[in-house]
Amino acid sequence: MLKKSGQVSDYFEVDGIFIEKRSIWLWEFWLFVLWIEKEISEKNLKKLKSLTKKENCLFIQIEYLNYFKNKTPSPYKGEGWGEGFYKKFITPYTAIIDLKKSEEDILANMKPKWRYNIKVARKKWVEAEIVEKSEENIKAYYDLMLETTSRDNFSGNILEYYKTFLNSLENSKLILAKKDWVIISGWIFTFDKEVSIYYYWASTSKKEYRNLMAPYLVQWIAIEYAKSINSKIYDFLWVASANEKNSSLAWVTAFKWKLTKDFIKVSEGYIFVNKKFKYFLINFLRKLKK
Repeated sequence: MLKKSGQVSDYFEVDGIFIEKRSIWLWEFWLFVLWIEKEISEKNLKKLKSLTKKENCLFIQIEYLNYFKNKTPSPYKGEGWGEGFYKKFITPYTAIIDLKKSEEDILANMKPKWRYNIKVARKKWVEAEIVEKSEENIKAYYDLMLETTSRDNFSGNILEYYKTFLNSLENSKLILAKKDWVIISGWIFTFDKEVSIYYYWASTSKKEYRNLMAPYLVQWIAIEYAKSINSKIYDFLWVASANEKNSSLAWVTAFKWKLTKDFIKVSEGYIFVNKKFKYFLINFLRKLKK
């Protein structure tokens, strides 16, 4: 039986690099890294290769987000690394906000309805803030995630994944939105001097809170915080490409389109294959399945 591909089964941290271990066909596993702008050092690339071998994984794939179109980092060339990917985990296109702009200009670039929804959330006394990454708060976020995945029919990760993500990345933040002390929405971000990124979100399914527009307020709080630390870019992460029809990201893209008009191509893939024969066998089976 072929094992379902893509499930996260374990997590590692190497000198600030967060690594996911994911299942693949034929009882194999692979490692995944999402990396932003600055190059991974040759020393750490060797550590990643060693980890791939130690965990007996099929391959390791790095999705490199190149916002400023710097030259492809030289460490990715040679030593078994090559440009490409097994599966494009991060879509090539993303939606961004140039944080060098004033708050007035950022708001002006948004859809009027989005600006209005921020005011609605505040008028209805929704409160959103960065909270401590405590067991209680992460569990509150996870409970909302279970509601969200059930309601919107997509897969999330296990509780330990979010704990590891938040606690292993120093620049990660958890923002919770509340109404009368009831947590109604939760969002996970990373904030950095170069790029701040929105990663995960969750919200309540209770009808009495669905019209409070909490997600809009949370995004604005995150944008304000990113500007306060002089981050250059705010990234909403993946969106569908302009020519893509019937995309699973259509509704996400429509939401992000309300926030910004700036969509760019940003993602590049690099891969080190540890077990070449089995890697090519699985690729061949994928083609047969298609």
